[in-house]
Amino acid sequence: MTNRTTNELTPKHFDLSAAALHILAMVFMLMDHMWATVFPAQDWLTCVGRVAFPIFAFMAVEGYFHSRSFKKYALRMLLFAVLSEIPFDLMYGGTWFYPVHQNVIWTLLTGLMGIRLMEAVRQKQKPWLFAVTTVLVVLLGGVLGTLGMVDYYGVGVLTVFVFYFFRGRQWWCLLGQIAALYWLNVELLGGLMYPVQLFGREFEFCQQGLALLALIPIWLYRGRQGYHSKPFQYLCYAFYPVHMLILALTLNFINR
Repeated sequence: MTNRTTNELTPKHFDLSAAALHILAMVFMLMDHMWATVFPAQDWLTCVGRVAFPIFAFMAVEGYFHSRSFKKYALRMLLFAVLSEIPFDLMYGGTWFYPVHQNVIWTLLTGLMGIRLMEAVRQKQKPWLFAVTTVLVVLLGGVLGTLGMVDYYGVGVLTVFVFYFFRGRQWWCLLGQIAALYWLNVELLGGLMYPVQLFGREFEFCQQGLALLALIPIWLYRGRQGYHSKPFQYLCYAFYPVHMLILALTLNFINR
């Protein structure tokens, strides 16, 4: 047994593996989708569900840098984006074809294609060219995400870019993630506000701001892969379309 394997099995500090992060994100996403379909009165489900997408965005960026072949990684995501579209349309729009909103894998894939372009330019070691490319990619990614009506729209694509620009464990990376996610989720997305009483004063709390809590499990991840196998990998991909299809069929049965 190599030292690397031993260290993965017995980490010196408490951490979350990549496998654990995937499972957490899937559970949070399931809770959000359960609220959107069969339990619409249970607002706490969607509150918890706000945590899911930033974790998926973070893991997509990690997948980019750890994948042996970006081409295979992107094609795999493209395949499941296509396979997930009908289940997403059934769950979200109640019909087989709902062109005004696309599933979240398209969001992640759009962000990853932007990262691919920025990385290709960065390797040319021309800072001015990288700076120009970065600005153009960020603008284009936001526009494509919005016009393409992918899940979370342009803000979702920008969230993927956040974890690319602030990738690392330095203090400024954490501050950058907090500031950027606050701006994207609270200032841009906004949404439902909850009144909160604190020290005799009333404040309003943005539900979408709960997405920032995703940084807690993200920062407990220290690069350890954890359990990994081909079946588990494809199970994680398949979970997305399968659970949406089950929820859509369940909702249809309930509404009969």
